[in-house]
Amino acid sequence: MRRPLLALALLALATTARADDPKVLTKIAFGSCADQDKPLPIFDTMAAAKPDLLVLLGDNMYADLDRKLKVTPDVIREKYKLMEKVPGFAKLKATCPMVGTWDDHDYGKNDAGVEWEHKDEAQQALLDFFGVAKDDPRRTRKGVYHAEIYGPPGKRVQVILLDTRYFRSPIKKAPFDPKTRISACLPNTDPDATFLGAEQWKWLEEQLKKPAEVRLLASSIQLVSDDHPFEKWANIPKEREKLHALLNSTGANGVIVLSGDRHLAEISLDTKAIGYPLYDVTSSGFNQASKNWRAPEANSKRLAAMPFGDNFGFITIDWSGDDPRVAVQVRDEDGDATGGFKVRLSTLKGTGTGAATPVVDEKLPDGVLSPAAAAKKVGEKVTVQYTVASVGGKANLYLNTNKDFRAKDNFAVVLPTKVQTGKWEKAGAETFVGKTVRATGTIKLNKESPQLEVADPKDLEIVEK
Repeated sequence: MRRPLLALALLALATTARADDPKVLTKIAFGSCADQDKPLPIFDTMAAAKPDLLVLLGDNMYADLDRKLKVTPDVIREKYKLMEKVPGFAKLKATCPMVGTWDDHDYGKNDAGVEWEHKDEAQQALLDFFGVAKDDPRRTRKGVYHAEIYGPPGKRVQVILLDTRYFRSPIKKAPFDPKTRISACLPNTDPDATFLGAEQWKWLEEQLKKPAEVRLLASSIQLVSDDHPFEKWANIPKEREKLHALLNSTGANGVIVLSGDRHLAEISLDTKAIGYPLYDVTSSGFNQASKNWRAPEANSKRLAAMPFGDNFGFITIDWSGDDPRVAVQVRDEDGDATGGFKVRLSTLKGTGTGAATPVVDEKLPDGVLSPAAAAKKVGEKVTVQYTVASVGGKANLYLNTNKDFRAKDNFAVVLPTKVQTGKWEKAGAETFVGKTVRATGTIKLNKESPQLEVADPKDLEIVEK
């Protein structure tokens, strides 16, 4: 039986989310990891929740599970067609706009990055899957990164879809361990190693400067988690530091990270990376999560977890009142919440200084060290320069590089009471916060934290940049 033309038109319109739609988003579903060859009842559960938008975080199908089958562009397209025929997915697609990025298995190869030979063909297949127009910029540029802003001023939701595959440098791995049956990922400290590539970094900075009240930063892999041995942003630590610095320097408020890949669900929190709490909500396993009990994997920054059971993420935004509230949940196959948090938008606002003040790119005079370099000179007399993020102490003043003085990488110049004379006689937080200081003295450790104590008022100055 042929469908009426009007019904087909409505289905086509529902395929891709439109940023010019004035509708305010109040319910957003998200998640990842769907094997098209296995049952996917969770899609019916998601459709019943009636989200305004669905954000797919990667592994939107699996192209490489059959080890006897060589993955080619034709195979990738065929797997997408199988996913489109899944009844629950078709129903969800017809009723809910969706946007998304990819991860390794729909990219075409497990743990693959820049080296994948079919990445350009895989890009076009993904864009076809999402119904992206032929004249869309993603059709001609490298990578599938994309961003949209929904809703009017005061109620804007920005969805930033990162591409952590197309440009990513190869990940280093340890030898196979027969006990754990894995080859653990190792940190890649190569200064040229990248996750996003130069063009995507430039684009991301432009997006973060756009006005929005809520920003959903979609990363196919986890940003905050440090401890597990699999793929994560910590595999290329300087790139994660670069992202933190960019969130700080752009003054991007309202950021919540959405991630997938791990075949489990959990909520992680970093309180020191930027100037406000950075949540990373992982929803992975539309049908790929373990069906039996298993213990949570290592994650020192975990707030809540659903270590087994298929899951999806769900966000509700209450725009009423002067301080809107965002509620984030992890939900199981039945639609029941298994963990979550609520946060006011006023909490997701920073000062622009963030946690660590970025100084790595600052050109310092000869003989003047950055805090990181000075910290390695315990017992030596040095001159250090940096921008003060916070000031602590009631008698002695501690000029900190971090907003949180308890941060493990905090460095402090100490201005003792006896040296608070002359131009420093009435000095306080307002004197130093946000100012660049240069100080000379001997580096000492205070409970493993490096600091420099000023012995003479002339050994401390505020530098005009």
